[in-house]
Amino acid sequence: MKKLFNNLPFRLLLGVVIGILAGQVANLPVMHVIVTAKFILGQIITFCVPLIIIGFIAPSITKLGNSASKILGVAILSAYTSSVFAALFSMGAGYTLIPHLSIVSEVDGLKELPELVFKLEIPQIMPVMSALVLSVMIGLAATWTKAKTTIRFLDEFQKMILLIVSKVLIPILPFFIAVTFCALSYEGTITKQLPVFLKVILIVMAGHYIWLALLYLIGGIYSGKNPWKVLKNYGPAYLTAVGTMSSAATLAVALRCAKKSEPELRDDMVDFGIPLFANIHLCGSVLTEVFFVMVVSKILYGELPSVGSMILFCVLLGVFAIGAPGVPGGTVMASLGLIISVLGFDETGTALILTIFALQDSFGTACNVTGDGALTMILTGFAEKHKIEQQKIEIDL
Repeated sequence: MKKLFNNLPFRLLLGVVIGILAGQVANLPVMHVIVTAKFILGQIITFCVPLIIIGFIAPSITKLGNSASKILGVAILSAYTSSVFAALFSMGAGYTLIPHLSIVSEVDGLKELPELVFKLEIPQIMPVMSALVLSVMIGLAATWTKAKTTIRFLDEFQKMILLIVSKVLIPILPFFIAVTFCALSYEGTITKQLPVFLKVILIVMAGHYIWLALLYLIGGIYSGKNPWKVLKNYGPAYLTAVGTMSSAATLAVALRCAKKSEPELRDDMVDFGIPLFANIHLCGSVLTEVFFVMVVSKILYGELPSVGSMILFCVLLGVFAIGAPGVPGGTVMASLGLIISVLGFDETGTALILTIFALQDSFGTACNVTGDGALTMILTGFAEKHKIEQQKIEIDL
């Protein structure tokens, strides 16, 4: 039994079940405590995200040496290509399937969560995108100038962050997932909105799995490795993403899963790629958003957007996805301007897309996180094909 409780996927799944059951019976005083605990745990996790990004990406760049710029370019191109083609794939499915669906936009009737009893704010040292850019800049500059002292500092900093991940973040994740699902269950997102949830989610989830299969197939072919040996380790990361609805909050578990995939994934490519992709590779969220904007257009305006408008929307959405924050709803929030300007949505349309997107955001995030393993396979294949020397740090996550 002790071994079972030490198993991370079991603890995450247990958190989901306990959270849903507790939300059905919780009264207002209990929910005051739950909402407060959810806020505080979320603050701790989000505070650590910029530190993880800096602690992994910057030292990884210094270890890549003169090849860092090439690897970075391949990573960004891979993330953008994956997001754009996922969007186009979803667009094709939308034009094929949506005219045959009967979807009702019932999104009312949710309970309101109570106010926080105690609001402990723990601001991040910097925004996530600032940390991402800073990591790249510091890593490249230290490599170009051969700044040995800075490189040693970054190496020590990475070891410190690895221990924070393993001793702080991973142990509190099951509790964060439990209180998150308790809040969702209490307000009725999981129960009252189940019909709305199921009608489009089943289609979108099928799209996620098809896209993940394609990504891993491409990654396996390019790298010459077995993609299943990577994918089979991503169960805990998938569950964590479903529970937290945030690529950034799932980063610690995603790193742990990816590191179990050696030698299919190189350790240095994991340290560099997984934190980077967590913030720029949002294929699942993009795929979902494209399908949902087409559904909402059909519901409110009686017709699907034109093919030309949708292609432009998909191409631009890939750019916005790279800059979107890896937080719940980050993709759709970053792209509201596109939804309004390119597709012509009004206030009612944007409100409905935000609501429906929020109902499934966890599954899109899970697709994002799991897809990062496939792109890291591509980075591994690129590094091996170009004879880039591997650097290893022996710390167990």
